[in-house]
Amino acid sequence: MLRRLLSLMPLPFLASCGSNPGNHETHSPDWEALRARMVEQQIERRGVRSPQVLAAMHRVPRHEFVPSSLRHEAYHDYPLPIGFGQTISQPYIVAAMTEALALRPSDKVLEIGTGSGYQAAVLAELVSNVYSIEIIPELAQRAAADLFRLGYTNVHVRTGDGYAGWPEHAPFDAIIVTCAPENIPPPLVQQLADGGRMVIPVGGRWGQSLVRMTKRAGALAAYHAALAIAPDSWYPRRRRFWAWLCGGRRDFRRWSTTFGRRKLHRAAARRHDVPASCHAAARYTTACMAAVQQAAEKPARPHRLGCDKHDHNHGYTSHS
Repeated sequence: MLRRLLSLMPLPFLASCGSNPGNHETHSPDWEALRARMVEQQIERRGVRSPQVLAAMHRVPRHEFVPSSLRHEAYHDYPLPIGFGQTISQPYIVAAMTEALALRPSDKVLEIGTGSGYQAAVLAELVSNVYSIEIIPELAQRAAADLFRLGYTNVHVRTGDGYAGWPEHAPFDAIIVTCAPENIPPPLVQQLADGGRMVIPVGGRWGQSLVRMTKRAGALAAYHAALAIAPDSWYPRRRRFWAWLCGGRRDFRRWSTTFGRRKLHRAAARRHDVPASCHAAARYTTACMAAVQQAAEKPARPHRLGCDKHDHNHGYTSHS
């Protein structure tokens, strides 16, 4: 019966069922268009205004820093796993931290927590030299190889404990820390040049603030809350909820970053039993500022600053 059916089947149809590789064209994504949309919808729309930072985010190929199986998600608005329990940061977080550093082309930057190398690549687009420390050897080796392959010869990566910094190349004009330490490491303060800026997250698992500090007369001063952010683990849920609330409109991010964040912080605070005084966004930021002051004044003790991204998932970021 099967033979009979095949004999009656038109020849063109049989030919179309063949596996001729020449008939199938594989189209790679338009990475540049995806980056442009990421910058416009996820970064610029949320308030990042520096033309230099926006241009750097547009140039750096984020898909080159994620596992090949996740490349199709490289320009989505959330962190992605990079192995060893770590993640590459959400693009907006990378841009916000970079803008907060107020970088100049001649600056020398120290990064604590190399991760995938993506944050270091963005920094390398803006400054003369980037020195990055990663505590996980496999991540450090992979990031160094990827950065070299992409031509970022002004990024220097080494494996080590970020708590001690990199004294051989101090002083640094800016220091970026991609995890929330219990106290601000004194070696990092010493290695920051006078007038230099440090951007560091503070807070707990329920949410964090990005804080920018400036060194004046040998000490950190001028605390400034650059941004208040909820943990990464909440972010995909937040996106789905606000998308649903807005009826599926694609422009819900324009207002979710204000009203939505306030609601999210209250929910996260309740879940993690944070005191009621921290439930409101304004008080939450004040509480984080107090935490920064306490961290700066806390006596130093032996500590490994390894930027374990799942400690808080960097609370808000991850290995960048």
